[in-house]
This record gives sequence, C-alpha cells and structure tokens, in this order.
Amino acid sequence: MAASTPAATPGRAARKPRGEGQWALGHREPLNPNERTKKDDNGLNVRARIENIYAHRGFASIDPADLRGRMRWWGLYTQRKPGIDGGRTAVLEPHELDDEYFMLRIRIDGGQLDLAQLRAIADVSSKYGRDTADITDRQNIQLHWVRVEDVPAIWREIEAVGLSTTEACGDTPRVVLGSPVAGISEHEVLDATPAIDEIVEKYIGDPALSNLPRKFKSVVSWLADVPYEANDIAFLGVVHPEHGPGFDLWVGGGLSTNPMLAQRLGTWVPLAEVAEVYAAVARLFRDYGYRRLRNRARIKFLVADWGVAKFRQILEDEFLGRKLADGPAPELPEHPIDHIGVHRQRDGKFYVGAAAVAGRVSGTVLAQVADIAEAHGSGRVRLTPYQKLLVLDVAENKVESLIAALDAIGLQARPSSWRRDTMACTGIEYCKLAIVETKATAARTIEHLERTIGRIDGSISINVNGCPNACARTQVADIGLKGQLVPGPDGEMVEGFQVHLGGGLSMAQGQNPNFGRKLRGLKTTAAELPEYAERLARRYLDGRKDAAEPFAEWVLRVDEEELR
Repeated sequence: MAASTPAATPGRAARKPRGEGQWALGHREPLNPNERTKKDDNGLNVRARIENIYAHRGFASIDPADLRGRMRWWGLYTQRKPGIDGGRTAVLEPHELDDEYFMLRIRIDGGQLDLAQLRAIADVSSKYGRDTADITDRQNIQLHWVRVEDVPAIWREIEAVGLSTTEACGDTPRVVLGSPVAGISEHEVLDATPAIDEIVEKYIGDPALSNLPRKFKSVVSWLADVPYEANDIAFLGVVHPEHGPGFDLWVGGGLSTNPMLAQRLGTWVPLAEVAEVYAAVARLFRDYGYRRLRNRARIKFLVADWGVAKFRQILEDEFLGRKLADGPAPELPEHPIDHIGVHRQRDGKFYVGAAAVAGRVSGTVLAQVADIAEAHGSGRVRLTPYQKLLVLDVAENKVESLIAALDAIGLQARPSSWRRDTMACTGIEYCKLAIVETKATAARTIEHLERTIGRIDGSISINVNGCPNACARTQVADIGLKGQLVPGPDGEMVEGFQVHLGGGLSMAQGQNPNFGRKLRGLKTTAAELPEYAERLARRYLDGRKDAAEPFAEWVLRVDEEELR
C-alpha cells in the first residue's frame, strides 16, 4: 500500500525548506552575523584601517566588527585576558575575554624559511612580542603580546624578506602545508614547491577567494609526511602508469567537533595544473559551501552530503570546464615520517630534525637557530606540521656539532619518544576559546614520562588540546586530550581532559585511519595527566603482543578497564 501524504494543516502555508546560504543557488542574503560582517566589507580591506587609523589611535579605536572578525584576514586574533578561568570561556561576552594584545600568525607556506626570514621573525618577536614564538602544527609561527600600534612595523619588517600574515586566519585559503623536505628528499620524485609558490602568488590575498564559507586548509606534498587526510584539500604525490609523476586529489577532511577524513576523488593532476585545480575547488567551496550555520560551513559537510562522484562532476563541469584524468592511489611509505634525527639528502649532505617542547620556542631561540644554521649548513630551515624544526644542507663532518649546538638551546635531535611525539595547541594562556592550559601541561607530562619510563622502542603520540576544536588534532593521536572542566578529588570542577585513545591517520603502509576509542566517562584532571599517561604506557608496554604491535592496535583489543 502506498504511503499517504499528510494533509496540510488548515490555514497554514507549507513551510519551505531552509536554505543553506549557497551562493550558487541564489542565496546571497547573509544568514548569520559572520556572513553579514563579510558582506559589509571584505576582510582584506581592514589592513588600510589598521595602518591609517588603529595603529595611531590605539586599541580602543578598533571597530568591533574589525576587532573580532576582519582582522583575522591579516593573521590577528585578540588574545585572552589574563586571569579568566576556563569555566567562564563560554559564559562571558567576547569583549569581556579580549585582552588589548594580539596573537599574530605568520604564514610560512610549505614550512620553508631562509636566514633573513628566520632572523626577521626573531627580531619582531623580541621587539614587539615579548620574545614569544610558537611553532604551530600548520608550519606557521605565532607570536603573542602584539600591540596594534606595532603591527605596521611588523608587516614592514617581515614583508621585506618575503613573509606575510595575509589570510593566516579567517574564512580564507590558509597556509599551504608542504613536505618539510621538499626538493631535498632522497625519496621524493617530484618537488611540489613550484605549485605551492604559484598558489600563494595567484590566490592568497585575491579578493575573489577571500570570502569563503569557512577556513580552507590545504596540503601539497609529494611525500605522505603531512596530515593530508585532515585537510579540506590535499594533493599527494603519485606516479601514474601512463602520465608519470603527478598528484592524487583529496577533499573534505577536517577534525574539530565533527571529524571527517578527506576522500580521494580518484583523479591524477600534473604539477603544472595543481594551482588551477586548487583554485577551482576553492571556488566550488565558495559558491556551494554552506553559509547558514558556522558549525556546518566547512567543505567536509558538502563532500559528505554530495559524495565524491557528484563533487568531482561539479568540479569538472562548472569550475574546470574539462575532465580530470583518472589516477591511482598513492603508495605510502613503510613507516611514518617525522624527520626527527639525522637524514641524508639527495645531494649527499644531511638534514637534522629537532624537537622543542610542544612547539614552544622564542625569538631568542629562533635567532640562535639562524646562527647555528648559518654556521653548519646553508642557512635553510624548515618547519614541520608536528611543531618541529629542521636544519638543512649540513656536511657530514658538522652533524654532531650541529646537534650539540641545537641541544644547548633546548632543541633535541635525539629526543625521547615523549618529546618527539607530543603536540599542544595554544591553550588558555592566550586563546579565548580554550578551557584549559596546554603547553605547560604537555611539558610536565613529557618530563614525568622521561623520568619514570625513559626511552621506549616505539611511539605513543600525545596531542594536548585546550578545547573541543582540535587544533592539535585530538582524534588522530594515540592519546588525544580534549580540554574541559572535570570533577576534581574533592568534587570541585578543575582543569582536565576527555581522553580519546588509539586514533590515527594513514601515514604509512598498513595503517588504518580512525578516530580512536572514546570511552564513556574516561577523563583525567590536568594534575593527574602525567600519572595517567604513565599508567597507560606501562600497561601497553607490558601487554602488547610484541614490540611491533602499535599502541592503537593494543587499545582496540583490550578491555576498557585497562584503559582507565
């Protein structure tokens, strides 16, 4: 029997489906305050007001729509006012959380720095940022304590050496991640740097792409040494049996509160066409992306609703005007690559990867790195998407001297796995969205594990996040920590974490990407985290089948009580 259609309620018109604010479907009227702010004025235009008005009249003169919106288009976020605990993050109004200082994000596409650039960042950190600097997990460097009065001077200094803060934040094309060893790796077939350079030159700061529904994170890399599955768009190196070296296209990745992994479109893109295809995907996102709800505005939701077949068809038919070649899946390395330690380059020289503690460095340290790199190599330095740093072009007879010099300033080229595999986001120290502290917590946890367990054969990654937004990739770590308030020993609410276990990405052969195991009620206070991590690590080391069994596989097979 056919289903009957419910009768309309007498006197009430049928409700039209709510639109998602998709421009391509004619929905141009803003559906939330963020979209209204962007329609009122392009975020890129705020630079003139910063230079001509705000830098002269000070913080109090900044228009609220610029302060909490458009200034992000130039890498500027107001930082958190000191002394506000995490329990008030979601309660206070934005102006109550604002300090009169900014976090400033310097975009470093591909993670590539030369001596002049490194020294410029060190100099502005020392002069204008109270000597602060953090290496982020997107190959950027972030400064703190920046006054609006000093922003034009910072721009002049870093732009003079080829750096910028353009679209380092905001609903824009963010920094392009690239392999830290692009152009020097023995295992690389094709250097993706020209494609990254073309993307930056043509499309970063382009008003036509500066009003996207949300952020647009990207990867262009031959090697699988960047988290390509967690990005909106990724190009990963592959050799086509007929066309030769090129790139496999992935779309729709992203973590935060609704994590999704990027999916292959099944296409092969030659190096010369990567920038064109990148821009076509960005335009598709601009025109078809959802703009009604901010928490559904990333491209991953569009890909999930459409499926990859429809996404590819729309991309080809409406934004490229041609078909893309079908292509094979990329071949992953035998083991994950993080570049820490000493590695031979294709030219016979060496590069050395070193770890700070959860990315925390300083202007002073960066200046010292520049001096060390100049004395031991060519001066080229690279940043990784795991908050680490590489010095390139080192002669074999200078490797040990370089390692000793880096160690003397707190950068270890032979670190414990705990330091090597721990990341942390900015946290409550500076971030207005955070609920808990992260950097010092990560440092305490590393120190405790180094002291109590020491070096291990294997790896247990720990990602410390100050809130649910997963900037340090909560769901794809062996131990992923999401900051929240939890009951303390006496029942009072204290800083702590919800625990995710056994997550990971496909960074090597045999790895299955997943978001891990989240057990009901599995939480730890921040104070107890070092001991919890130690207890969990000892159980794994004692209970694994053999030294080859990864932590993630052990997590999936043991009883819940083993994980508490």
